[in-house]
Parts: sequence; C-alpha cells; structure tokens
Amino acid sequence: MEPVASGKVKDIYDAGDGRLRFHFSDRVSAYDVKFAQEIPRKGEVLCAFAEYWFESLGVPHHFVEKVSDTDIIVKKMEMIPLECVARGYLYGSLYDRYLAGKATLDLDDSRIAALLPRPIFDPTTKSEHDMPVDRSEAVRMNLVSESEYDRLERITLDIYKKMADTARSAGFIMADLKLEFGILDGEIVLGDSIGPDEHRLWPLDLYAPDKTQDTFDKQILRDWLSSEGHKARFERERAAGAAPTPPAIPNGIIEKMTRRYLEAYSRITSKSLGTHTDN
Repeated sequence: MEPVASGKVKDIYDAGDGRLRFHFSDRVSAYDVKFAQEIPRKGEVLCAFAEYWFESLGVPHHFVEKVSDTDIIVKKMEMIPLECVARGYLYGSLYDRYLAGKATLDLDDSRIAALLPRPIFDPTTKSEHDMPVDRSEAVRMNLVSESEYDRLERITLDIYKKMADTARSAGFIMADLKLEFGILDGEIVLGDSIGPDEHRLWPLDLYAPDKTQDTFDKQILRDWLSSEGHKARFERERAAGAAPTPPAIPNGIIEKMTRRYLEAYSRITSKSLGTHTDN
C-alpha cells in the first residue's frame, strides 16, 4: 500500500476504494516532542480502543473494520482543521491558561483538578503546536463556519458525556477528551482515533482536587517530564529557536504506561488483551 502520512503515533496508507489503513505504532510523544523509546503494546491498545469506541458510541463515524492487532480500515474524508476538546475538570493546559489570565472561566473552585461547573468546549488549531481558539477566532481563521462550530460543540460534549459515563462505571474519571471530525457524504462524522492519547483518565477512588492526579494515560509521561524539569527545558529551547532534545524515558515509566494502558482497556471494555509482556 502507498504511504500517505506518518504522524507522531499513526502511519497512514492508501487502502484503495476510498479507504485508508491506520497503523498504530508504539511510538510516543509529549509536549510535541517525539521520543526514541517506544511503549510496548501501546499501538495494540490504541487500535483496540479505536474499534471499541467507534462501535459503541452510536454516532456517525468513518471506521470500517479492524484488520490486525494494530491496524484499522477507515473511509477517507475531508478532515475539519479543528481539534475538538471537551473538558470536565480544571487541569492541564486549561489550568495553566487560567492561572496566566488567558482563560476566562466562572468557577466556584479554582484549585487544580477541580470539577468544572459544567463541561466546556475548548477547541484548538491543528498544527505542530496547537493553539486554543474560541468561536469567533475559529470562524475568522476559516477553520469552520459558525454553524459547523456550533454543531461540533454539541457533538463533542455529547460524546464526552457518553464516554465519561462509561469510564465512571469502570471506576475512572475522564477529565477531558480530544476528538477529530471530518466531512463524509456531506455530513460531519467522527474520525481519527480515540484512546489513551486522546484523554485523561483518573482512578475514581483516588481522586481529590488540589493535587496532581494519578493517571491511566499519556499524562504519566508528561508528569515525569515536568517533575524532572524537561518541560521547562523544552520551552527554553523552542524560545531560542532550537528543536527540543528528548531525554531517555526511564524503564519504570515505560513499564507503568504499558500496564496502565492494558488495565484501562480491560476495565472499560470488559475485554482483555492479555498481561503485560514486552514486544
């Protein structure tokens, strides 16, 4: 098959007949930095989650079938140039922007990880370094029309509620969620993939605001990078016009990510991909 694109995690091939083949690799990135090490079985979990969510959400999508442990077939569509983010908690970049006065929120509780009064739609551009945009900015930049923005907001928040409810029944809090959509046969449909790289997943029994949360997603790596000063170093290197240099990820972090990706899949889907073994 002819290669179409190779991203931070997925490799995309032309499967013919108006279809694409997504290959989910074990590659990992964080803060827009790609790392040399891989996370064993990550691609397998992402692929399995993509199949599960596309088939269980009950919304129009471009998924066709899963064809291997790490590959799915999807229909080609015109992707909408907007990352559609739903947030239920004050965390991550939203918390940073709020502290910096760059996010206006009406909050009863402004502690980190506090539950928001209601889930919010917080989209970003799709670029090497995603930038938050509001409705007027998205329309002015010709990313979407006003009606498309409003529809994407409704769909994103509806999907977030469904996924958050499913996660809660499995003992997790889904703090936020990133989705992508496209146009297929004139309709807005769900696309790309959905899994631990697209949301924050916290164990419900350990949740408490005003602290960094335990997590079952890529935040494990982000938290380590922040605690070791690498995130700040990345920012300094970018400000100096240099490409950030990725550190070596400790084996303990790699193993923890694999274990927790597998456990999250098992608990949410009630299916097992087996125990943790290195590829």
